[in-house]
Amino acid sequence: MASGGGLEPLLDTLKAAARKAGPALAVYLVLLAAYFIFPERRQLIATILFYALLGGAFNIFMGMTGYVDFGYVAFLAMGAYGMAIAFTYMADLGYWAIPVGFAIGAILASILAGIVGGIALRLRGAYFAIATIGVNEGIRFLIEGGNLLGGSVGLLFAGKIKEALGDDGFKMITSTGSDLILFGLAFLTVAVTALILSTRVGFALQAIREDEDAAKALGINVTKYKLIAFTTSAVLASLLGATFWSLKGNYVEPARVFNIHYTVEAIIVVMLGGAGTLLGPLVGAVIYQGFNFALNTYVAPFLRELGIHALGIHLPIFALILLAVIVAMPEGIVGYLRARVRSRVLREVLA
Repeated sequence: MASGGGLEPLLDTLKAAARKAGPALAVYLVLLAAYFIFPERRQLIATILFYALLGGAFNIFMGMTGYVDFGYVAFLAMGAYGMAIAFTYMADLGYWAIPVGFAIGAILASILAGIVGGIALRLRGAYFAIATIGVNEGIRFLIEGGNLLGGSVGLLFAGKIKEALGDDGFKMITSTGSDLILFGLAFLTVAVTALILSTRVGFALQAIREDEDAAKALGINVTKYKLIAFTTSAVLASLLGATFWSLKGNYVEPARVFNIHYTVEAIIVVMLGGAGTLLGPLVGAVIYQGFNFALNTYVAPFLRELGIHALGIHLPIFALILLAVIVAMPEGIVGYLRARVRSRVLREVLA
């Protein structure tokens, strides 16, 4: 009886998390089916996955606490370098270099999150944002100036992957294999987010987002819970960087992997779709990358004929769109719809 009593709350939590995760997982399964049905659109689907995962990992921290980490891309870089280290220096491990690379990246991201979070999470607002930007740029200049891990040139390890996996393995892991890992990470991110939302960690984070001082007055250890969200978000980001930049791209270069515009894109995706929601990052990613695809495929060629250079024009355009969304729908598209539907089922779908 005691054992059953102890297991019942856990089972209830898992059931609640499964209900929350269901709709988002169903959408990812549809995307997975589309990936195989429309092979000519695989690159587009993989890019949507990248932005959905970027937003999903970022959402665990920003969406649940209200803190904006402008140096967030550093965690993706840790994952990218972790995988690069595994293949550059441990190619003799063969396929085992992949889980080793994920582990190295996750450990580096956890250490960085622990150090930065232990200090910067005691700050708020602009002070926290400025501190995180400084950390991102500081690590980048340390690698470049200290000539660490290839310095400013970076690490090119396509040959090492071929050495470890063979030609067939190289072709598989840099295309379909890495894309399928992205789908696995999507399921993992949704599951972790749903689990957090269904536990006392999620309730504590929501209290912090609403009013941190009130949460502290109620006895909530705000630094502890913010650090949990910060580290969880960092580890998921490292897995994404290791997959999309290292396994798929085979090249890690500081100016690219520490580029702050990825953080800006994460903010756009989360706020556009809906911060703190499970479907929000995915909706934001579909809109954001769908817009980019239409711009690059149809609008950019037309503008080039007129002598207008359209590279990078999507960011200022999305800045205006995001401003309009914040004014009209401050809770994002998913949050806006969820607050206005009357059906209990639809509200759960839009969680």
